Amino acid sequence: MNHSRTRAAATALATALTTLALLAGGCTTALSGVRGTPGAAGLRDPYFPKLGNGGYDVRHYALTLAYDPRTGKLDGTAEITARAGQDLSAFNLDLAGLTVGRASVDGEPAAVNRAGNELTLRPREEIREGAEFRTTVTYEGVPEAVTDADGTREGWLRTDDGAVAVGQPVGSMTWFPGNHHPSDKAGYEITLTVPAGLEAVSNGVRTARRTAPDGRVTTVWKAPEPMASYLATVAIGRYRTDTATALGSVPVLTAADPAVAADSAALLDEIPKILDRQTRRFGPYPFTAAGAVVTEDGTLGYALETQTRPVFPASSFDRTTLVHELAHQWFGNSVTPATWRDLWLNEGFATYAEWLYAEEFGHVPARTSFARAFAKDINWTFPPADPPAAENLFDPPVYQRGAMVLHKLRETVGDTVFGEILRGWPAKYRHANASTADFTSYVEAVAGRDLDGLWDVWLYGDGKPDRP
Repeated sequence: MNHSRTRAAATALATALTTLALLAGGCTTALSGVRGTPGAAGLRDPYFPKLGNGGYDVRHYALTLAYDPRTGKLDGTAEITARAGQDLSAFNLDLAGLTVGRASVDGEPAAVNRAGNELTLRPREEIREGAEFRTTVTYEGVPEAVTDADGTREGWLRTDDGAVAVGQPVGSMTWFPGNHHPSDKAGYEITLTVPAGLEAVSNGVRTARRTAPDGRVTTVWKAPEPMASYLATVAIGRYRTDTATALGSVPVLTAADPAVAADSAALLDEIPKILDRQTRRFGPYPFTAAGAVVTEDGTLGYALETQTRPVFPASSFDRTTLVHELAHQWFGNSVTPATWRDLWLNEGFATYAEWLYAEEFGHVPARTSFARAFAKDINWTFPPADPPAAENLFDPPVYQRGAMVLHKLRETVGDTVFGEILRGWPAKYRHANASTADFTSYVEAVAGRDLDGLWDVWLYGDGKPDRP
């Protein structure tokens, strides 16, 4: 046997095994001596276990997007600033479709692997726990809409002259890479470039607008307060925009498709008044901007509380729905569910905001709204805090039974304590995430009493009580 060849073979085998270990994502030792492991490819959400990613916390997204409505092509660059929650040898981003051109971490090229909606990046140097790092990903393609389990469409929805992007619960991954679970909130800056003659609207405050020599228009939108990715939005088209001021200093920007602008104008003008009324009920408005987008029917089949600027199809743009989506700015947007199982905290509060508005301005007592909801058998198919599957997340029990929980709480603790809860809950978890357990603990602390009987029947109970 040739010993030199044996040693060479052994060396080659050792090298191959080391390479396989690196690719497999096992513990590795970088030049710096950091022993890192890959971040988890999913956060085990009860309904979307692969959604989101572990090992880091995103602090800020800077998205630079150029869109051509004629071809449907989107060119994007995402700069993602994050803090490592562990020593990282690799980490994942959620991205559906689209083609990744290149990626870097702190300016150095990073290896990229793609498996379905999981984009795995392996930086040249491992990242220490607690370190802040910046990831840049360039990508392009024609974004595709997502059809959810309940049959609704979300994601990047193409229109005749542009697009509307909405992302509840998973559609935001169709137009930018990121950590797309609601538990990882971040600030945003979104720069949009579109052909001449089109408006491009997004979240937050518009800080710049410029026209290039070729006629294309670029706008920059900044949303500094933490935002879950499902609340990010883009609306591109021949929108008519208008501005106002709410609450003394909050800029209000609205946009409406020309086909529905005239019919929408009067209600859009009411946004400052509605916000003023809601601040009296729910406490200080949690954001630095407000507004709404009204689209022509046919693209979007529902209204959505996209942060600072809810989006409505024209057929859903009525006063009740506007009150509902604006209430979400406190309940859902500022206080965001810890998992999708906690969605009733969004929808129950926003539905109860409708009941409160009807009570104050429509002379319909909340008790009457409660009784009407109680009488509908469809509201009793499952408990609001435990939808059976993803396709049930937006079913009536989450909304109507969620509101019934709050009304029974109001009856139990009285109007004074209930008013304290309405204001105190969004104050305690302002710009944070909260679970159902957080809510019940908070309420019992404020009320100074055990409320297990209420939760067992109205929040977690399977059947309809004998009487309301």
